[in-house]
Amino acid sequence: MLFAIGDYVAGALIGVATSLAARLIVWPGMDMVIAMLIGMGVGLIVHVVIGFSLAPILGMFETMVPGSLTGMYGGMLFAMRDSMAAGSRTLLAAGAVGAVFGIVVTAAVKLYNRALRGPVLETGK
Repeated sequence: MLFAIGDYVAGALIGVATSLAARLIVWPGMDMVIAMLIGMGVGLIVHVVIGFSLAPILGMFETMVPGSLTGMYGGMLFAMRDSMAAGSRTLLAAGAVGAVFGIVVTAAVKLYNRALRGPVLETGK
């Protein structure tokens, strides 16, 4: 149970860090394509740093797969939103959106993994 909670916390942490990093780098009125490329690169760096630091504790699959989707797609989405000046008004609100995005992506990856693997029966050994 603690590992599952840790997975969601890791996803939220990557989402928050990505959204705040994109907010700091991208300004309103920036070209949207350039902003999305910058956001994707920032998200890649953020998820690799946080994911590799948490992987020994939580596991490689549980941190890197949702983290890569959260970092790269979230970075593009957050940067695009900030370049249009349609984003959250405060850093706290931007961080909250990033946390929710990270949790949703982590839940979607867990659901997809469960659909691929099928039910797992524990034998209690």
